[in-house]
Amino acid sequence: MRSGQPANSEANVLIDTHLHLDFDAFDADRDEVVARAVEAGVHQMITIGINVETSRRAVALAERYEAVYAAVGVHPNEAHTWTPEVDAELRALAAHPKVVAIGEIGLDYHWERVPPEHQHLVFRAQLRLAADVGLPVVIHDREAHDDVVRVVQEWVSEAGVGTRTGVFHCFSGDREMAGRVLDLGFYVGVDGPVTFKNARRLHALVAELPLDRLLVETDAPFLTPHPYRGRRNEPAHVRLVAQRVAELRGVSVEEVARATSHNARRLFFKLTSVVPGRPE
Repeated sequence: MRSGQPANSEANVLIDTHLHLDFDAFDADRDEVVARAVEAGVHQMITIGINVETSRRAVALAERYEAVYAAVGVHPNEAHTWTPEVDAELRALAAHPKVVAIGEIGLDYHWERVPPEHQHLVFRAQLRLAADVGLPVVIHDREAHDDVVRVVQEWVSEAGVGTRTGVFHCFSGDREMAGRVLDLGFYVGVDGPVTFKNARRLHALVAELPLDRLLVETDAPFLTPHPYRGRRNEPAHVRLVAQRVAELRGVSVEEVARATSHNARRLFFKLTSVVPGRPE
């Protein structure tokens, strides 16, 4: 860090655009986790729902902490819980002033917990929901690259969502897929794996993608970055992600912080500053 640039200065402000603050890994010290993040310069963070219950909890945490905002949605591995009543409740939650996205939603072919055809149904339903309420989406994509991009491409074309598209969380595709995602107006989420020594393809991708389309995330309590790998992740560690992005691109961490925070504000908050609690 440059001399005279403390972690909480404007040049060092970061936004963790993806974590799960409601998970029980934080039950013992949630207040301290949020305080450490703010002290580390993480002035805003988005806690993400994976089903209707965690979406309720995300909104409650956004009400509790000034720096916390929420996304509401049903994860593909939770798609079996989808009902018309869940759809209605998510629409109601989305009206909350601190709900900034629908997510995380998408497709997951790794665990095979929900048949793919049902995942597709729920994914498309939530994309329609996002278009209806005018919020961006947080996309989960695991071993389903082509299908996720195809569904999203159809949604962008049919729904006319404009510039408030969304982010491919913890991007795991190749350069060709990244190009398709960027062409659709989406952002690319970068998480703790970018700090892993063997993540060479991700290193090369992060080095060449346009900085104005990157977001930094933790996915806390998961995907803990080096050198804390193996321990619980927390939002303060998003600075380690930003530092590694800066190293890979040959720029200062301040430049990455400014760019990714601007990107997050443009997508989720429509803010002109990083002062928490002040959406337009």
